[in-house]
This record gives sequence, C-alpha cells and structure tokens, in this order.
Amino acid sequence: MSNKTKNEKYRNFSEWKFILMMISAITFWAFAFPFIKIGLEELSFINLTIMRFFIVSCILLAIIVLQSKKFSKLQKKDVVPIFLLGFFGVIVYHLGLNYGEQLVSPSVASLIIATIPIQILILSVIFLKEKITTTKLIGIIVALTGVIIISIWGTKGATFEIKYVTAAVAIFIAAFVGAFYTIGGKKLLKRYSGLSLTAYAILLGSIALLPLAINNSLIEQVSKLSIKGWFAITFLGIFSTVIGYVIWYVALEKKTASEISVYLYLTPVLSTIISFFLFNDKITFMFILGGFLVISGLIIVNIKSKIDKQKT
Repeated sequence: MSNKTKNEKYRNFSEWKFILMMISAITFWAFAFPFIKIGLEELSFINLTIMRFFIVSCILLAIIVLQSKKFSKLQKKDVVPIFLLGFFGVIVYHLGLNYGEQLVSPSVASLIIATIPIQILILSVIFLKEKITTTKLIGIIVALTGVIIISIWGTKGATFEIKYVTAAVAIFIAAFVGAFYTIGGKKLLKRYSGLSLTAYAILLGSIALLPLAINNSLIEQVSKLSIKGWFAITFLGIFSTVIGYVIWYVALEKKTASEISVYLYLTPVLSTIISFFLFNDKITFMFILGGFLVISGLIIVNIKSKIDKQKT
C-alpha cells in the first residue's frame, strides 16, 4: 500500500472520527433542552444554573487533581480574559437560556439559539479573518432554512408564541454570548488545549455564581429534589456541559469557527426527536423536510471544506 493511500485512509478515518465527535456533543446539547424543562419544574432558573455548575466544577476540579499533567499551565495574563470568557460564554448563556425557557415556547427558544452559527460566521470574519466562500454561505443558509421550518412547523400542534419580550431578549443575549464563547476561545486555543481552556473558563466563570447562591430557596428546593430532578441536573452537568464543552473546544482546535458552528443546526432536529419520545410530541412532514435541509446544509459545508483541504 502506497503512502498516499495510507494518508487518504487516515484522513478519511480522522474525518469520520471528527463527525462522530461533533454529533456526540450536539446530541448531549439536544438533550439539554428537555432536561432543562424537567429541571425547571423543581428549581428556579437561577438555582438550576447554580446546581448544574456546582456539579460541573466538582468534576473539573477532580480531573485537574487526578490528571494535572494533561492541563496547560494557566498564565497570569490570561486569568481575566478566561474569566470573562467563562462568565459571559457559559454562565450568562445558561442564565439567559434557563430564564427564557420558562416564558417562551420551545420553538421560539430553538429558533433564537439557531442564530448562533450566523453570529459566529459574522464574528469570525471580523475578528478571526476567516474567509467565507459562497458555497459555505449557501450551506449555512440551507441549514438555517431547515431550522426555521422545524421550529415553526416541526411538531403537530406546536406553538410559536412569546409570553414576554424580555424572555426572547434573554435568549437572544444567550445566543450572542454563545457565539462570543466560540470566537474568544479560538484565539486562546493557541496557548491552551481544549480540555484546559474549558476547565479554566468554567471554573473561573462559575465564581460569579457565588453571590447568587446565597438565597433561602436554594437549600429548600434542592432538599426537595426528586430522583428525576437529580437525574436531569446530573446529565446537564456531566454530558451537556463537561463532555459537550470539551468536545467543542477540541473541535475548534482542528477546524474553523464557521465550520464547526454549522453542526449546531442539528440541535433542534435532535431535540424534536427526543421530545417525541419523552413528551410524545408529534412529528410532521415539515419536520422531515426541515431535517433534510439541515443535513444537506451540513454536507455542503463539509464537502466544500474537504475540497479546499485537498487543494492545499
């Protein structure tokens, strides 16, 4: 077997490995929407955020202690930037999303969050000087069209309503800081591994939750948590946060911000499927059409990226 053939096989394997890795992260995030809904049945949006990141912080601290050699050394000059990254990109994101999900329908929430790839696209051109080709832009638009179809007509009897404008604004702010988390992290990944940056950003950002933890309702609500409630926040902490965020930054080490952000369009597709099994939501033909457009958009972006790499 020639070296060229070996390299092609290795590249194809790596590409499939990357795709599986991204699908895993997006699946964990898709599960987050119904589990947030379950968590909010027993906890306030602030207490849900606090408990989620209490679990996350314990896990990350344990990993740092047990696997310290795998972590890049935290540089003094980066403490404030990483704190801001974690505070806005993680804590503010989740507070905004948790607050918004109490007051708007899931279709509205998923549609607003689906603007993250577009925001990442714009920010990556401005701050990272990434080049956006016409083909990549077409792929992103096709995928976004699929998301809109799924969000509005994806489930039978789905409601598209906003109870309070502040809730929609809160989710939009969450989407914006989510995009900021990706763009800001891309530059810091030049000095830190994906695992290191995820851990430092979340741990430093979580410090901002301490003042919010001083409230009487936290202990009262946590003491009454059901097994279902504990399962929801544990899943949100371990899978949707620790594993999901680490995979995201590891992926960001290998691809451009605009390339990996397109995978976020899969979230409403998977969330709707999960809701079908958990809440018996009915799936319509429009959902199938929307899902087809999302996957087509992903294929367009990835095929174009692969062709560009082969040329270089």
